[in-house]
Amino acid sequence: MNNFIFENSSKVYFGEGCVKEYLSNILSAYGDTVMLCYGGGSIKKNGIYDEVITVLKKENKAVVEFSGIPSNPTYSKVLEGVKLAKESNADLILAVGGGSVMDCCKAISLGAKYDGDIWSDFWARPGVIDFEPLPLGIIVTVSGTGSECNGGAVITNEELKIKTGKDYPQHNAKFVMLDSTYTYSVPEFQMVSGAFDTLSHIMEIYFSEPNESNVSDDISEALMKNVITNLRAAIKNPEDYTARSNLMWDATMAENRIIKLGKKTDFECHQMEHQLGAYTNCNHGAGLAVLHPVYYRHICKAGEKKFAQFAVNVWGISKDGKTDEELAKAGVEALADFIKEIGMPTTFKELGIDENINLKEIADSCGIVPGAYKKMTHEEILKIFEECK
Repeated sequence: MNNFIFENSSKVYFGEGCVKEYLSNILSAYGDTVMLCYGGGSIKKNGIYDEVITVLKKENKAVVEFSGIPSNPTYSKVLEGVKLAKESNADLILAVGGGSVMDCCKAISLGAKYDGDIWSDFWARPGVIDFEPLPLGIIVTVSGTGSECNGGAVITNEELKIKTGKDYPQHNAKFVMLDSTYTYSVPEFQMVSGAFDTLSHIMEIYFSEPNESNVSDDISEALMKNVITNLRAAIKNPEDYTARSNLMWDATMAENRIIKLGKKTDFECHQMEHQLGAYTNCNHGAGLAVLHPVYYRHICKAGEKKFAQFAVNVWGISKDGKTDEELAKAGVEALADFIKEIGMPTTFKELGIDENINLKEIADSCGIVPGAYKKMTHEEILKIFEECK
């Protein structure tokens, strides 16, 4: 194992009924005004809004609502939220939703206590947070990103056409509530997309050095198998509590920093998808589903032993009579077959991306990460994009 420092300050309340059971007591630690943040309003249709509002009113909290957070949160929306948080003197931000709502609210919590330009000071480059952001609590209603238990926030600057994330420990939510029954009303495509995002996060960490035996890789293999098994079960029965609760915890485990310990991590595929999303606003998990097999065909030779291990330990492919190269390729194709099986798109066309989009411009805008098995160039990224059409 490589050296590491581990930190995670978020307190997690997991299980059916956790909001009703614990939220009242949690709120007593904060002031009178709660800024309730959510997305397009689905929580008002599925009963979650009423459940949360009932608790807030019971505790005599003044509620300031901030809605309409988009699926790819924008910097302009962040600034809108910062303005409201400051004007209302909010004591707590309560984010109710999926990764987009969580990420937007992390940025708002920072901006609410900062007078400078948070994009230039904390997203355009790594910054130093030497102050306490506005406290944040999270109630998860869409599982997948794992953003609930880390300080990461991915924001799109529409003017610059840059979608990027930064992870600061000070961004971590004070408390997180995970009730998988809150995810039952999520449409199947969104549920599958979120679960694939979870699988993608784990693969991005797994396919990186060190290659020697290490705890993080062993946990990652178990998590990947768990996602695959439970996603299949959830597709068959969307209200399978065991499957949905496992997928919810898989998402958290993928991004609560535990499996990153001692790992370089890759995340080049995420870099590519982020810029694709910045230009096209495509669904994040679906974009990753299109990109991953193509990207892995480009790099599996460079990480041959790990890809062979992936084939055997995750997909159960027999070693008999196969070279590492053959196993590595078989593992990538097993992933590609699984993507088709779960109904995710496999081409840009299926993703709804216009064939006239300037792929070179997008490729040239992608960041090049240091931890990948094979260092990408903008020319090779363009080739990957062309092969995805």
